[in-house]
Amino acid sequence: MHRLFFTACLLALPLAANAGPDDFTAGPAIMEFGKTAQIQDAEDIAPDTVLKVAFDLAKPADEGKINRGLDSAARFINMHRAAGLPAENVNVAIVVHGGAYADLMTTEGNANAPLIAALLENGATITLCGQTAVYRDVDTEQLLPGVTLSLSAMTAHALLQQDGYTLNPF
Repeated sequence: MHRLFFTACLLALPLAANAGPDDFTAGPAIMEFGKTAQIQDAEDIAPDTVLKVAFDLAKPADEGKINRGLDSAARFINMHRAAGLPAENVNVAIVVHGGAYADLMTTEGNANAPLIAALLENGATITLCGQTAVYRDVDTEQLLPGVTLSLSAMTAHALLQQDGYTLNPF
């Protein structure tokens, strides 16, 4: 009985289940980062939909790698632009604190610098927690161009929520 049920479930899987990493492509907004896959049967998103999403980023990238949280923000932008939303309707704010501060620095070889520039060029805001900056002895001159400083990550999130942003749980 269980074997019959299992076989029926396998046969019911859509062909998309055979898809893999090769089905993910970058763009249309951020070409070097944020790869996404087309979803054929996904619900349509009305073209006048306005998204305001905050990403909370505390975990730093592995040495020489891009930060997965920053890449997720690029994916969010690419997904929704590919779904037909205009750039002005896809609003992304990234609040950084904890060890992830290092991914915002002007240090030589920072793999995140091109991704941060691309995010900012596509309307994202990137804010570093001021409390983290003081704790880590970071001056604003050490931050990549376009990165701003807030009183705290908690303050940044509270202000974003008041402005209608939702927190992305991923």
